[in-house]
Amino acid sequence: MPGLGGRMSTVIKAKINKMLDKAEDPSETLEYSYAKQMELLQNVKKGIADVVTAKKRLQLQQQKLEQQVVKLDTQARQALSAGNEELARVALERKQFAQTELQTLDQQVVELEQQQQGLIDKEQKLRSKLEQFRTKKEVIKAQYSAAEAQVKISEAATGVGEEMADVGLAMQRAVDKTEGMRARASAMDELEAAGAFDDNLTLTAGQDDIDRQLAALTSGSQVDDDLAKMKAELGQGSEPSPALEEGKPADQQAQGGQP
Repeated sequence: MPGLGGRMSTVIKAKINKMLDKAEDPSETLEYSYAKQMELLQNVKKGIADVVTAKKRLQLQQQKLEQQVVKLDTQARQALSAGNEELARVALERKQFAQTELQTLDQQVVELEQQQQGLIDKEQKLRSKLEQFRTKKEVIKAQYSAAEAQVKISEAATGVGEEMADVGLAMQRAVDKTEGMRARASAMDELEAAGAFDDNLTLTAGQDDIDRQLAALTSGSQVDDDLAKMKAELGQGSEPSPALEEGKPADQQAQGGQP
């Protein structure tokens, strides 16, 4: 599909840029930039040293050629004085060649001196710029550190940070657990005050009100049954005994009414 590749490339670049922006540390970036400028300054200094070395080498050659010119001039004069014009001509030709070389060297030395001065000016400007950058770098690093510390303090104070959020959740869980334990302790105190844990209730533990009412009815019926059985054994019916009605003792009844 047309444009799909370009769109994917844009999305990928955006993602990478976002990751790099998140991972980038301004302090590290500033230190890296400062290191690169220091490296450039060292290269300029090395260039100045190389130019000065080359100029010194040419100046040594200048001195040799100057000495050679003086020597050839002297030899030409001596040859001419000796009547050897041809030898004097050769000496003068060599002198002229040396002078030509000397002029070339003079020009090269001047060019090297210009290069040297240009590098010195550049080195001074770069040094001044580097000093300004170093000062600004330290100021920016200090500001960034202060801002970062302020953000961390604000996050800690407001609970915005992830760690503080975890601490807040843990504290809330602790509060909830403590409230639950306090409620349970309060319920236990209330039950104990109501006598729910008395010893005389141990046998009826686990019974509700209906169970206790049914047990009471059963106990009452059993007493009635035992009483009726005892009356039958003693030969007493449902009617009360006359002696008992008249208030006479039972042993007088057994003796047939005799006192």
